[in-house]
Amino acid sequence: MAGKDSFSLDELDGSRDVAEFDSHAAKDLEAIYDIPVQISAVLGKATMQVSQLLKLGRGAVVELDRKVGEAIDIYVNNRLVARGEVVVVEDRLGVTMTEIIKSDRS
Repeated sequence: MAGKDSFSLDELDGSRDVAEFDSHAAKDLEAIYDIPVQISAVLGKATMQVSQLLKLGRGAVVELDRKVGEAIDIYVNNRLVARGEVVVVEDRLGVTMTEIIKSDRS
């Protein structure tokens, strides 16, 4: 039996106001708004041997697998969610999302 706060798709026959449904869904989401997530923006990656890594010193340049102007990957909790571009916001670096990556999760 359905609880007070749940409903079935059969109950959505138009008798319920869409705005009321959206408001109810928004209130349900409020419970997760304060959960912290880790966001990472990956400019690129490189693979090297430990011997090469140990030879690196100050001023060394590590070549990444991305080209200038190519989109960077944006991860939330180690899950790829978007691609974007690096931007400068005052005196800090930031990221603007240009593409949302659809998840295959069901």
